[in-house]
Amino acid sequence: MSMQNDTDAIGKRITYETDGHICLIGLNRADKRNAFDSHMIKQLSEALTKYENDANLRCALIFAHGEHFTAGLDLMELQDKWDKGAFEFNDNKIDPWGIGGKLRTKPVVVAIQGTCFTAGIELMLNSDVVIASDNCNFAQMEVQRGIMPFGGATVRFVAAAGWQKAMPYLLTGKAFDAQTADRLNLVSEVVANGEEYERARTIAKEICKAAPLGVQGLLSSAQDASHNGAKAALANIHSYLPHLFHSEDAKEGAMAMVERREAEFKGR
Repeated sequence: MSMQNDTDAIGKRITYETDGHICLIGLNRADKRNAFDSHMIKQLSEALTKYENDANLRCALIFAHGEHFTAGLDLMELQDKWDKGAFEFNDNKIDPWGIGGKLRTKPVVVAIQGTCFTAGIELMLNSDVVIASDNCNFAQMEVQRGIMPFGGATVRFVAAAGWQKAMPYLLTGKAFDAQTADRLNLVSEVVANGEEYERARTIAKEICKAAPLGVQGLLSSAQDASHNGAKAALANIHSYLPHLFHSEDAKEGAMAMVERREAEFKGR
């Protein structure tokens, strides 16, 4: 597969490459342990928006350059930008944390190693598959910095782990390891240090082989349940079917089954 580098268009704090149907988005501020400043937040949103709008791309993989995923927010740089739109995204932009902005319709896989604090945990909780190195060190430590989590942890961390399991970490900000994150249902898999990127990429490739319209419908229904509750999502689930059953991909899926071959989906 051909790989295209589009780093310059996105900016130095985020790298952006495509490999076939996969979009590779890298956190690229390793000298600061990939801490999110206002520029990095903006560039990550731009990268995810570009992925969302490219019909050829079917899955994004977010990873980090250097030894650490992210130390969280660069509070010194962001201190005077809280009320100046650093975390505001209009209806045409993807919010990496899924609080506002345009609703993401395509899947995101995340590979994590080393330090993953605060906004990093919330970023992975807003993704669909998380592969963590066994050397990961997590902490949702906002309460130790005089603030509170505002990138989704108060909802998604609690939903994943359950109230009694989540609150000891949210209310104290204490650190926990990859094995604990796995027990708390915050990650999909834990792998040996150094294997997280390739494992995440393998899963991204597997997602890309699936029918794009089916993947997007599935993701939309799951998001519907998360945002509006199970009853609303179930009431809406049949609305996806006419479009899917009349698609070229549905015909291809049926023919591939009859002919006992791997389907080649086009997203149409």
